Amino acid sequence: MRRSLAFLAGALLIGALAAPAPAVADDGGGFTIKDPRITESSGLAASRLHPGTYWTHNDSDDGPYIYAVDGRTGKTVATVTLSGIGRPRDAEAISIGPGNEIYVGDIGDNFGGRWPYVWIYRLPEPKVLKDQTIRATQYVVKYANGPRDAESLVVHPRTGRVYIIDKKEDGGHLYEGPAQLSSTGANIFRPVATVDLWATDAAFSPDGGHLVVRGYFGGIAYAWNGGRIKRQGRLNVPLQRQGESVTYSTDGSKLLYGSEGSDSPVQAEDAPGGDGTGDSTSPSGKATPGAGSGGGTALNVDYKVGALALGLVLVFGLKRLLGRRR
Repeated sequence: MRRSLAFLAGALLIGALAAPAPAVADDGGGFTIKDPRITESSGLAASRLHPGTYWTHNDSDDGPYIYAVDGRTGKTVATVTLSGIGRPRDAEAISIGPGNEIYVGDIGDNFGGRWPYVWIYRLPEPKVLKDQTIRATQYVVKYANGPRDAESLVVHPRTGRVYIIDKKEDGGHLYEGPAQLSSTGANIFRPVATVDLWATDAAFSPDGGHLVVRGYFGGIAYAWNGGRIKRQGRLNVPLQRQGESVTYSTDGSKLLYGSEGSDSPVQAEDAPGGDGTGDSTSPSGKATPGAGSGGGTALNVDYKVGALALGLVLVFGLKRLLGRRR
């Protein structure tokens, strides 16, 4: 994806500060993606059919593939080739809906709204984890207010309705798709709520009651509230080289954050509430808008703030340098 100068400077700093995740863990813990083919992991979805397995895919320049990764070892246990579709252009998100149906969002736009339509692919999750080819259904997606870039696609685990969040540095919108997607015509997605974040991915809690949205430098937890989302608090998003994915663990107690890059870490943090319900309130019942909702310490929060401040200094320095050269 196209990156702004601010992001490139921040990512440079974060790459130096971010700590690697453990290579081996149980379901809901952190791990490192070991497959050398996966260098641009841009989406993450926890399998309910195969607990402890996570589906991911590359950003672009790969092909119609998704990968099942073992959350204990970080090794790929199955590669699925999607048939019945064209070559993916900029796959940015993956989500699992009712009936263990996998949805892949080919919704990125490197040109910030140049393409008049994007695509969603749907396929059944395989019952056996092995290398195989599965026929997928392709859906054409258009936005009611014109083309845009997006990296976040979620499918509600109860209703099966598909939602997209566009990606804008000053915040975007949650777009709602039709009640049922059609493979014979364009599916119009309409804005239904604002999202106060430069969103790179999102995920529903297993019960569908909460929505979490992540960006490069933070995240927000929302109460779903029937689609009329209500902000609950901030997420404790770990420092990563290029954080572009998030998913709940199958029991809802953890949020797993992924990053692009070779040997990319998937890091686990407590989900809001930490009890599998997705409840983003503190033990006292009050929301925690100021601190990270994932149980981070004040030191951890200050560390992130300090890193971001240093990144901003670097950004302004680069801008001044480039201005002088011009």
